[in-house]
This record gives sequence, structure tokens and C-alpha cells, in this order.
Amino acid sequence: MENENTSTNKLIGFVDTHAHLTDKAFDEDRVVIIEKSRQLGIEKIITSGFNIYSSIEALKLAKKNEGIYASVGVYPENILELDDKAKTELEKLAQNEKVVAIGEIGLQYIGNMPSKEKQIEGFIYQLNLANTLHLPVVIHCREAIGDMLEILKANRHLLNFGGTMHCFSGSLEMSKELLKLGLYISVGGVSTFKNATSLQKTLREIPIERILLETDCPYLTPHPYRGKKNSPCYIPTIAENLAKIKGEDLEKVIKQTTQNAKELFKL
Repeated sequence: MENENTSTNKLIGFVDTHAHLTDKAFDEDRVVIIEKSRQLGIEKIITSGFNIYSSIEALKLAKKNEGIYASVGVYPENILELDDKAKTELEKLAQNEKVVAIGEIGLQYIGNMPSKEKQIEGFIYQLNLANTLHLPVVIHCREAIGDMLEILKANRHLLNFGGTMHCFSGSLEMSKELLKLGLYISVGGVSTFKNATSLQKTLREIPIERILLETDCPYLTPHPYRGKKNSPCYIPTIAENLAKIKGEDLEKVIKQTTQNAKELFKL
């Protein structure tokens, strides 16, 4: 990868709170990307599962690499695989010391998804699992914010160990409801897009103390690198953009978002 983000090379301590390093897109250069990320000051990376297999692979990768951690969970699209056998496997995975969250989990009402009832059942089960194991949750939500907020409010007692709304792109009103629930807002490449003016206005109002950085790589590469494969190497670009949006000093943004991540995920 090109030596991008040179303006922040001297500022170390970033955390990419949501990556998919086990994705096949990294099969040819996973080791190189991890090393390049370290050189650019990405201190820690949480690589996320979305079904049982990817959760197993995420934990394997985390065990092999210092500074890499795993979140394990079953995503809405895959929720039908969450039978008794899968639940037993997920519970076993989640108890490993390198697993720092249950996720990504949630609801998605767009596309060819399992029924709402099955999604909600699986989501609440995983909220329970996270609370039982004293872990935060990493939440995915697309076109389901009404049900999502209703479920989270009704099950606030399952959020004792916090969580974050992954890849947030919602409204100011939505962010306020999430913050009331004690959740963090996770900011990624979408916040850099030229057409993301509404999201950028919302981010100006969210306290920096409640924001996390993520890439969701290999997806959602930030501007001006769209068209390239996303990776943790682009976290500095997302941080720079967030500092501009909020009119904050870049070093403050880096230090605070890193502190937020370490506190939530006990890194």
C-alpha cells in the first residue's frame, strides 16, 4: 500500500474498533496490511465476526497477532444458523480472553433477510449473552431503527457493559436516543463522503467522549481513496476528517477516541 496518511504518522495510538480482517479480500496481503497499520500508528484493531465461521476465524487471527482482538456474533443475514449447536459454539468463543465484544449483531430490514421475528429473537439472545459474559455489544442496524430502539429501551438492563452503534449514519435524534442508552457512536468512512452533509452536521453535535473510530474494512473506503480496498491504514484519514467536522485539534480526537475504545472494550 502507498505511504498514505503521512500527516498523522507521528501521532500514534489509533484504535480501529471494527474491521473484517478475515475477509477473503485480505487473503493476499493480510500480514502486510497488519504491519503497515502498525507503522501508521494503529495500535489496536478489533476484527469482527458476522457468523460462527467468521467469528472462529476472527479469534484465530486475534490469537496470532498482538494488538488484534475479536468480536464474535451472528449478523441478521445469518441469524437462521443460530441454532442450539451454534449458540454453544458462540458462548465458548466469547469466553476467550481475546474476545472483547459480542458483534456484530442487530437488525436489517432491507434486502433478502430472515424474518423480523427471527432477527429480533437472535438479537435479544445475543444481548443476553453479552450481559451474562460482561461484554459490550457491537450493533448493526439498517432500515430497522424503530424496532431497534424499542428493543434496546425494553432491554436496557442487558446493556450494563455498554456497546456501540457500528457504522453510524443516522440522524441527530437517533444519536441522542442511543447516547441516552449509554451507547457509543462509531464513525467510519461514510463520514468522509461528499454527500454525507447530514451525517457531518450530526457528528458536530455528538460529544467526542462518545465517539469511536472504525473502518468496517474492506468496505466503505473513505474519501479520497474510494475505489481502493479499505483497511485499518485509513483510520488516520477518518480521524482527520472527524477533527475537521468538529473543529477539534487532531491530537485531541485521536487521544479521546482511543481512550473511549479502551474503556468500552477493556483493551
